[in-house]
Amino acid sequence: MFSSQGSPVGPGARGTARATTTNPHSPAKTSHPLQAAIIGGGPGGLYTAALLKRLAPDHEVTVYERTAPDDTFGFGVVLSDETLGGIEHADPTVYEALKAHFVRWDDIDIVHRNTRHTSGGHRFAALGRRRLLEILHDRCRDLGVDLRLRTEAPPPDELARTHDLVVAADGVHSATREAYRDVFRPHLTPHRCRYIWLAADFAFDAFRFEIAETEHGVMQLHGYPYAPDASTVIVEMREEVWRAAGFDELDETESTARCAKIFADALGGRPLRSNKSAWTTFRTVVNERWSHGNIVLLGDAAHTAHFSIGSGTKLAVEDALALAACLAERPTLQEALSAYEEERRPVVASTQRAAKASLEWFEDLDRYLAQPPRQFAFNLLTRSRRVTHENLRLRDAGFTDSVEREFGCPPHTPPMFTPFRLRGLTLRNRVVVSPMDMYSATDGVPGDFHLVHLGARALGGAALVMTEMVCVSAEGRITPGCAGLYTGRQGEAWRRITDFVHDCAPGTAIGVQLGHSGRKGSTRLMWEGMDEPLPEGNWPLVAPSPLPYRPGGQIPRELTRAQLTDVREQFRAAAGRAAGAGFDLLELHCAHGYLLSGFLSPLTNRRTDAYGGSLEGRLRFPLEVFDAVREVWPDERPMTVRISATDWAEGGTSAEEAVEIARAFAAHGADAIDVSTGQVVTGERPEFGRSYQTPYADRIRHEAGVPVIAVGAISSWDDVNSLVLAGRTDLCALARPHLYDPHWTLHAAAEQGYDGPGAAWPAPYRAGSRPPRTGRTDAPKPRLTLHGPGQDG
Repeated sequence: MFSSQGSPVGPGARGTARATTTNPHSPAKTSHPLQAAIIGGGPGGLYTAALLKRLAPDHEVTVYERTAPDDTFGFGVVLSDETLGGIEHADPTVYEALKAHFVRWDDIDIVHRNTRHTSGGHRFAALGRRRLLEILHDRCRDLGVDLRLRTEAPPPDELARTHDLVVAADGVHSATREAYRDVFRPHLTPHRCRYIWLAADFAFDAFRFEIAETEHGVMQLHGYPYAPDASTVIVEMREEVWRAAGFDELDETESTARCAKIFADALGGRPLRSNKSAWTTFRTVVNERWSHGNIVLLGDAAHTAHFSIGSGTKLAVEDALALAACLAERPTLQEALSAYEEERRPVVASTQRAAKASLEWFEDLDRYLAQPPRQFAFNLLTRSRRVTHENLRLRDAGFTDSVEREFGCPPHTPPMFTPFRLRGLTLRNRVVVSPMDMYSATDGVPGDFHLVHLGARALGGAALVMTEMVCVSAEGRITPGCAGLYTGRQGEAWRRITDFVHDCAPGTAIGVQLGHSGRKGSTRLMWEGMDEPLPEGNWPLVAPSPLPYRPGGQIPRELTRAQLTDVREQFRAAAGRAAGAGFDLLELHCAHGYLLSGFLSPLTNRRTDAYGGSLEGRLRFPLEVFDAVREVWPDERPMTVRISATDWAEGGTSAEEAVEIARAFAAHGADAIDVSTGQVVTGERPEFGRSYQTPYADRIRHEAGVPVIAVGAISSWDDVNSLVLAGRTDLCALARPHLYDPHWTLHAAAEQGYDGPGAAWPAPYRAGSRPPRTGRTDAPKPRLTLHGPGQDG
């Protein structure tokens, strides 16, 4: 339906700026010109209009913008190299006009407690928002776009009847989105900081983050140049700080002057200026659908991402590039709009996850103020998890080296290979093989499979290898294949495994995780149907309250006081056998909806006695079990506790409660908290993503003051280095990467060129400490290119 004849926009890599089209099989030209109405004359709407006219000059494109041409909020716009590459391919004229006005710089300055740290190599480009609009206005006029400025758009349903395509680029407060709320199903999430956009009449020489610790609380400045003589300045603070400082009672002029006074050092005593500037709170916009019939959302109308990781303009421009390309490539409008959403949604979701991590970091900035200065700077730079240790090393090795020295890394030692001490146990590096249920025991007895499974991973270089959840009773098993420590025979079998680890993998510790399935027991092996009841041979379940895990599942018996005592003693006896079996560390499993987790969560504990109700009551039995285990567990050996820091469900354990749970276990002698999330109720809605659970570990580490183990989609050694060096965790537990590669840690060392004591290869394996060659590497390199007549150089 849509012509790509003469179009510079075409197929490109998913999630990146689109490249020029060279496809000879592009859809044929339509029998009539496309009539498109664009609601909103911001950068996203204007650039969409220009691209549509570039696709085909006979397209009839109208832009409705209710404000004047120079009536814009904000000051500077930052664009990435990736976005600029897409613009250059799609419209060199726009790119050259932008290029003439760009301010470029490489450095980021972080100023905290009168100390400035600079990290280079970041490559920024910015220009004034007003200049950007002028360039896009001129380009649209040159291409024949009908610009209707100072004109309110007709209702979207009317435009939809009279046009082939309606692009709603009408911003975060989109009236189009609200008109079809029941179709787009938007979710708007407000956040906890107030911020204001201001400007200074001089150019910062770097992207500047400045922290002010005032009598009212912490405030921060985000500043960057956008012209040779001008900078954007954003001042941000928590709502309660904003009110305590009296900003809620100041007008625009007074607020501007007050901000200039607070950040006088950063500004060199110079004033700030405003432009219809008002304090506001950021709202994250997510829509379940982006199109309805021939109406499509674009830019902030479809999605928002916090300004601390980049410009909303960047996302809107990338939307425009993708929409134009899909219109060129697809034969029908509906296919084009579906392809546009399919392409952009995962990219936007990833950006929004990074933006959420960044904005929450700034919301909780006071949590990190006591960090060593360079670690604080590194933490800020890596807050979104998009910039990493390795990424920063490539940009500015000197800065990264200084952070590592302050952290205490020995020379030429990556952070993940620094030792860490828990009670009497010194771990040689920061990598843990996470507990993974294998469901391969017979009558609770671990066999040859466990010896090979755990032994292989112990040989693979991790500092600590954890068993699966080892059950304290036959009734406490999840499946018939679960391992146990409720008989002497099981203890002897575990001793065979710990002996192998200690004898054949010197320097590797092995830990046991003790638990009881609670209401999640008596189920099939995972690969036969996870959480599904056994077809026969079921055993009765017990839990804090008589609530089945799955609808229609077995209803557990509510534990009586006498049964609570029995269960506690089962844990105590299992811990004694674990000590005799030679384990170096014991972890109490209080997560994932198993028995002790069931007591902690208000969604699964409905008791009215002393073991329910308030958090104190819900903690009572898990703490009694912990104390019983600690009594028989050797004093020099550490104990950890795994918790679910959130249930990912309304009414479940809150992040604040998770901190209190961690504090309680630490007060009773826990040496570290293993911070997981979820798996407590079937109706959970996790926010999956890379390292998605680490913010919970980070919070517990800083607020409860206890060492933590981070888990959850940590998959690369770069992630481990980044998390440890930033101070978000002390140890990182990885599961699936160790299933994929039992020697994950040793290979991580080899890939980083590290061969120190933090990753010692077993003597029989040392010949494999360098990757084998995979093909010829001595082929002659091209040295000379000749151009004959008619050839382009």
